[in-house]
Amino acid sequence: MNEKTPQGDALARPLKPGRLALNVLALCFTLALLGRGLGESFTVFLKPISENFGWDRAEVVSVYSLTWLAGGLTAPVVGRVFDRYGPRTVYSLGLLLLGSAFLVASRAQALWQFQLSVGVSVGIGIAFIGNVPNSILLGRWFGARLPTAMAVVYSAAGAGVLVLLPASQLLIDHIGWRGAYQTFGVIALCLLVPLLLLPWRLFSTGSPHIAKKADSDFVDGGWTLGSAMRHHAFWALFSTFFFTAVGMYALAAQIVAYLIDAGFPPLQAATAWGFSGVVLLFGMLGVTQLDAMIGRRPSVLLSYAISIAGIILLWLLQFYPNFWLLGAFVVTFGSMIGSRGPLITATAMRIFRGERVGTIYGTISIGSGLGSGLGAWAGGLIHDWTHSYNPVIAFALVAVVLGMIPFLVVPALRR
Repeated sequence: MNEKTPQGDALARPLKPGRLALNVLALCFTLALLGRGLGESFTVFLKPISENFGWDRAEVVSVYSLTWLAGGLTAPVVGRVFDRYGPRTVYSLGLLLLGSAFLVASRAQALWQFQLSVGVSVGIGIAFIGNVPNSILLGRWFGARLPTAMAVVYSAAGAGVLVLLPASQLLIDHIGWRGAYQTFGVIALCLLVPLLLLPWRLFSTGSPHIAKKADSDFVDGGWTLGSAMRHHAFWALFSTFFFTAVGMYALAAQIVAYLIDAGFPPLQAATAWGFSGVVLLFGMLGVTQLDAMIGRRPSVLLSYAISIAGIILLWLLQFYPNFWLLGAFVVTFGSMIGSRGPLITATAMRIFRGERVGTIYGTISIGSGLGSGLGAWAGGLIHDWTHSYNPVIAFALVAVVLGMIPFLVVPALRR
């Protein structure tokens, strides 16, 4: 039975909506942690895989690029499947894809096999347990408090980095990168069983208070994907997602390798970057709190300014490789990775709210996927061409500035 059926209302009302909402939030956080952490873990696998096969940086980074490109391109499909079949189907497909992909990757021998498994399949799997379904599901439970709820879920990306990057390095050190991938695959498939046993009819119904509450600031104009794409806010949000992702992922794919080349031991480099997950939680919640205090536009612009400061600190690390500078970089750059995501998501969900919000928001999210894929690939290619990280850092800096511009000039975002 489709878990969106009305009979769920009768079952949901006897329970306390607040407690059930927290359960949904915890579920979304856990899935986001798993998906993002497994995706970002490739930054630790980059060097051992490259050295194992003798591939250059651009070839190996192409796998990481495909992960986020495939995820972004799949986002509209995820939104459509969610609108039609509900969250249980979406999340189950995601874990099934992730588990199968990592098991295949553990036996890969050629670059195209990594691109298909760790690239395309993992990217699609992450999309099915990531921001698009989480945003739609949480919107049914948190309403006007969606930015705060999404800040918590977005911070799961940092928690995933904190947990899975050092864990990946330890697994690689003890059982090799193939054994590490096999471990990831088994864990993902094992989690599929408890996921299927959750009370999805309750989870998908949403809070009865939010369902009945009218939003006085919003008039449902019957948005379709076509009408949304003719609105300037759609492309403003798309470009913000795109350029910001280009800048962030041009660096993120190579940060661990960069720190190792700067003189830090591999486990220390992976752990230091993993600690960005700790500061990310505070960055997410801080920017969201500022949104309530000083407004969305100033909050978003401040987050961009801190990101730019972090990029500059990363550039200085190659000349002054000390733990103080490393800590300052992790705090600034790490705390702002994705910090704008909850606010941009809430903006999109508010402007385009309606029956097709999943499809519309998923299509906007293509910008993030395209930017992530292009940024990671371009960063690796630039490094191979120049044999230096400085042009990569400059490229990322320009892209981040371009991502900020819509909030300076687009009327819908300036408000």
